[in-house]
Amino acid sequence: MGRYVLRRLLQLIPVFIGTTFIIYALIWALPGDPFAGRCGDRPCPPAYIAEMTEKYNLNDPVIVQYFKYLGQILTGDFGETFAGIPVNTLVADAYPITLRLAVVALAFAALIGVGAGILTGLRGRGFADNLVLVSTLFLISLPVFVTGFILQVVLGTELGIITPSVSSQATWGELIVPGFVLGSTSMAYVARLTRTSLMENKRADYVRTAVAKGLEPKRVVGVHLLRNSLIPVITFLGTELGALMGGAIVTEGIFNIRGIGGLVYKAILTKEGTTVVGIVTLLVLVYLLMNLLVDMLYAVLDPRIRYD
Repeated sequence: MGRYVLRRLLQLIPVFIGTTFIIYALIWALPGDPFAGRCGDRPCPPAYIAEMTEKYNLNDPVIVQYFKYLGQILTGDFGETFAGIPVNTLVADAYPITLRLAVVALAFAALIGVGAGILTGLRGRGFADNLVLVSTLFLISLPVFVTGFILQVVLGTELGIITPSVSSQATWGELIVPGFVLGSTSMAYVARLTRTSLMENKRADYVRTAVAKGLEPKRVVGVHLLRNSLIPVITFLGTELGALMGGAIVTEGIFNIRGIGGLVYKAILTKEGTTVVGIVTLLVLVYLLMNLLVDMLYAVLDPRIRYD
């Protein structure tokens, strides 16, 4: 296992360099004036343009700009905005909030989604199965901003159960409803994926063999059936954490959450390329590390999987 982890960590290096270079090139190498609108309605003074061009190495080829930026990242420096604010400071304020929101959303997707999938997958056709299929189809079809708006109005404005806007502290309790909104689509996909995987594995030879040996139904389900059926679910949930963090822009906007989503949206509007690249780089790291963790969990779920 140790050699496998080391090999995978080494494989992550070219993947990280390739993805971050594409992101950097798309942000900084696209045609257009990076200083357009930076100084209001008037064009920016030549002295300011020259200073910013020198500071951000905009006269260098893109590949040279990228490796200079990569050197900064390796030292923990994600650069500065055009206003001179360190990106590290902006991320340090916003990232924990979005991470908490994504964890709450992932918890809803895992607990409710897997629970509903197991319930319907084991029982088969019936009222519960039809109810889960209809409700998950409804959640998948309903856009996140519609779900968020409905819950905000009903629970916040009409019933007063929650505050329509999340405070600047964004406590765990305040993030329950926004987390449910953000994870609603993932929850529906997890329920359907778990249900399908269980129904397929129920007819597998190893399940028939376990039943023929006279094993208790709880052991057949818990030890054999669930562990194998949850492998695709774990794969989905592992990669979904990064997707939830990157896709939180709409949810954070509805509930006025000051997280990564709002920061990226504002940076795109103001053409703060350094902020966008820094945040997306962190999301890439989350994706890569979660993929590594998922691969390691395979050996725990399925004893047949061994890494040399």
